Amino acid sequence: MADDYEIRPAPGAFEDAHLLGRTAFHDTAAPEVSHELERSLWEPDRQLGAYYRGQYVGGAAAFTRDLTVPGGPIPAACVTNVAVSQAHTRRGLLTRMMRVQLTDLFEQGREPVAALWASESGIYRRFGYGLASRHAALDLATREVRLLRPVPAGPPVRVGLATDGKLVADCAAVYDRVRGSAPGYLSRPGAWWDHRLFDAPANREGNGPLQIVVHDGPDGPDGYALYAIEPDWRPDGPYSAAHLREVVAESPQAETALWAFLLHLDLVGRLAAWVAPLDTPLPHLIDHPMRAVQRLGPNLWIRIADLPRALAARTYAAPVDVVLDVTDEFCPWNTGRWRLSAGPDGATCDPTTDPADLALSALDLGAAYLGGTSLDTLSRTGSITELTPGALRATATAFQDPRTPFCPEIF
Repeated sequence: MADDYEIRPAPGAFEDAHLLGRTAFHDTAAPEVSHELERSLWEPDRQLGAYYRGQYVGGAAAFTRDLTVPGGPIPAACVTNVAVSQAHTRRGLLTRMMRVQLTDLFEQGREPVAALWASESGIYRRFGYGLASRHAALDLATREVRLLRPVPAGPPVRVGLATDGKLVADCAAVYDRVRGSAPGYLSRPGAWWDHRLFDAPANREGNGPLQIVVHDGPDGPDGYALYAIEPDWRPDGPYSAAHLREVVAESPQAETALWAFLLHLDLVGRLAAWVAPLDTPLPHLIDHPMRAVQRLGPNLWIRIADLPRALAARTYAAPVDVVLDVTDEFCPWNTGRWRLSAGPDGATCDPTTDPADLALSALDLGAAYLGGTSLDTLSRTGSITELTPGALRATATAFQDPRTPFCPEIF
């Protein structure tokens, strides 16, 4: 039976991949709603297909984007639309596709890391992906709180629909300036801003049209928020909800002003966001921080595809010189001893025969890669062994980043 299956490139399989993805993820929107937008983002040379006797029964794809890590953006393979037909699950097809995809990344010298969002969090650790960032679902009853201190008066913000080309251009400019130093943020080339602002009425789930608010600082636009209003009229008055898609700002002043605007929207009694950063300042801006309910969720999963290139591609918070004894059963080329000599100005990572200071897995390194998951925390699961006293603390300190990693968009 196994011989009836083949994993191979599928550059002409967009329609098959699109249909299977919709079916596997129980997408109930009208097929035409996102079809052409998804086609504009699809990269034929990055589509894998699993075929059973010539029939497309599974697939995995990737997008070519830059991912910001400590030190700045690097190329990353953004894995997406991983699906297997219900009639062909539990036959090892997902494992085979993941192995081919990661092997191709390494052998072709493509991106040193892969990133994904996991629909089921129990799956991807098997393939060496580590949970590198987390987000919070945010919910706040705005009428129950007030700002701790008044926001200084400034020029009025600009508000309009997400179809306003000038507002969109301002958002894109702010985002590009912010993402260069925000671990977890992704580049948005080509049609990616169309994807981020996608607002078909069939997909609004009771919300009104997507809106933009832009804050202007002394030198021009320096912050924005994307939101949509869900109308709600109750016997005791209006209680609409503002659903936030993202809030991005270059300065504390811009971010504070945007939150003040959102907290004081007329006829709105609730702010909600499905994906919000863990380190949002909102609880510290209001008098009752417990009213800002945050429910923790998994964000980006990172897979080290080419260990020496990946570790040398980022910077480190403190100088460190450490020999890592790495195990990686799924990508055996990463297995071995590697000397990481690194600091705030850059890093090198080379094979070595010197005695190891730390023993850990590629999964541990993926989880710690963005600087948000501590190697010290991971060591308490028993997955890391300190072989030289003090090596764990020094390495964990070097891997940390002052800013909590966060990816605002699902791809």
